[in-house]
Amino acid sequence: MKYEEVMEILSQCGTGAVLTAQDGTIMAVNDAGDKLLHGGGTLEGKSIRDAAPILSSDSEDILYENPVFGEYLLRIPGPELSDLPADSCMIYFRDATNDACHDMLISVFNQLNEAIALYDADARVYLLNNAVTNLEAIVTQDVRGETADTVYQYLDGTELSITQVLREKHSILDEHVHYTTRFGRNVDVVASDYPITQNGQTLGAFCVMEDYSKIDDLHKQIMDLQGKLMDTAMPGKHRAKSILRPRYTFKNIIYVNDGMSNVVAQCKQIAKGDSSVMIYGETGTGKELFAQSIHNASRRADDPFLAINCAAIPESLLEGLLFGTEKGAYTGAESRPGLFEQANHGTLLLDEINSMDINLQSKLLRVLQEGTVRRVGGAYEIDVDVRVLSNINIPPNEAIENNKLRRDLFYRLGVVNISIPPLRDRKDDIPLLSKHFIITYNKKLGKNITNIDAQTLERFYAYEWPGNVRELQHAIEHAMNIMPDGYDVITTEFIPEHIIEETSVTKVMDTHAPSLPEGSFHNTMHDIELRTICKILQENNGNISKSARELKMSRQSLQYRIKRFQIDLDKLLGRDQ
Repeated sequence: MKYEEVMEILSQCGTGAVLTAQDGTIMAVNDAGDKLLHGGGTLEGKSIRDAAPILSSDSEDILYENPVFGEYLLRIPGPELSDLPADSCMIYFRDATNDACHDMLISVFNQLNEAIALYDADARVYLLNNAVTNLEAIVTQDVRGETADTVYQYLDGTELSITQVLREKHSILDEHVHYTTRFGRNVDVVASDYPITQNGQTLGAFCVMEDYSKIDDLHKQIMDLQGKLMDTAMPGKHRAKSILRPRYTFKNIIYVNDGMSNVVAQCKQIAKGDSSVMIYGETGTGKELFAQSIHNASRRADDPFLAINCAAIPESLLEGLLFGTEKGAYTGAESRPGLFEQANHGTLLLDEINSMDINLQSKLLRVLQEGTVRRVGGAYEIDVDVRVLSNINIPPNEAIENNKLRRDLFYRLGVVNISIPPLRDRKDDIPLLSKHFIITYNKKLGKNITNIDAQTLERFYAYEWPGNVRELQHAIEHAMNIMPDGYDVITTEFIPEHIIEETSVTKVMDTHAPSLPEGSFHNTMHDIELRTICKILQENNGNISKSARELKMSRQSLQYRIKRFQIDLDKLLGRDQ
């Protein structure tokens, strides 16, 4: 086969080929080569060293030619040809833009301080950055292609978060994880796991981890700062307004739902007292917002409000943070007041109390019973007057049964119990919440979005919101970040893909128990919900309360939908005749 024919075949495959003389003059170039080099048909007679100097190099290293911004070429081996003109050679190359981009991203990936592990759709290890190597003493080539559960094991024996994320296609954020590698290395991190999806296909997942040992110093600095802040306040019970006052009040809680209205009313009444309160709610329901609101409506509002996440602090440090330390209690320890002392006369919020070590829970119980605290390494008791609020993201009874919460501590912390409904049980709040987040991000992002359209709202109603209000907030923020200029209404093309996937018409139809006559549905979720509500209202002769119970929603939720769908009850029931 002649070299001209080979050049033509390679061109059809997108591979560039340039025939050069001994001095580098271009004698011939195929169409693909001319296109990749942006030659415009004028390359012949020019020097390859001027057109693409790196391609003319004999180096065996991977070197990219960059003919124009954003495009890269790579020299590749090719067939040996026997009919080339004397003192000439053939240079083969291809488009390597993706290769160069990959190499640049890997370089960035390896410079990050956070440990990042990348997995494919079958939970097989794909890539570990340098920070993972430092953290786990593992390099990618030792475990690449092996499933995560053969490399890692949680110390409590539970399922790896990365496999759960791949199965459920939902992120798991800020999880305190203790695990061991198969090489015997014990690791303690805060980890966030994210799925990677494209066009409905799960390509893999990645995990971002931060070593707890590296944030111990930061926690100690926080203790010092809190002590200095308290020192600036006036001594005594009637000091000036605390500079540690939280910002949220009951006015910041957004709702129209009956269930939420009842919870807010209860909390306003609870705020008048001084009893301990345990607030239960799924992740993202707004537990700390309620805790801050209770404090700000209480007689302690002018005194400190301090909060600590029991899941985010190493056990070895948490005791000192809560109760304080005396100099010499451990290496490097200084005399510092703990949070109980700093919150004296005010409120202390213990977030994720079920993550606190059981042994430390017993010491906390003693403080609550006696109203005194002894610093770590201290020799005497200090009187404290602190109202303790606590948050928990699993049902308290479940935490007790699983030995995550002492029963006697629950009786002390849960004198009053509040349960915040998940967003799936208060979907009539979605329009109001969405509008609130749109207003918030208009200011932050410099946008002018007005609302979400009807189709998007229907998707939001059909979705179950495992991340609750926080997930809705993120969905709105996501949409507003990617919307082009000139758009003023959020449509379904901009909301997160997993919401679209999980609210298909088929899935929505499957969730509706009442079976309507075949062919009576239009192919939209709007019609599905509208016709279902109308059917139930007709069957119950317009009785709102009875229909709401059958539809498993609050009376106010049903009234809201009747108004939204503009349902004329008299016309529906034939009363207008």
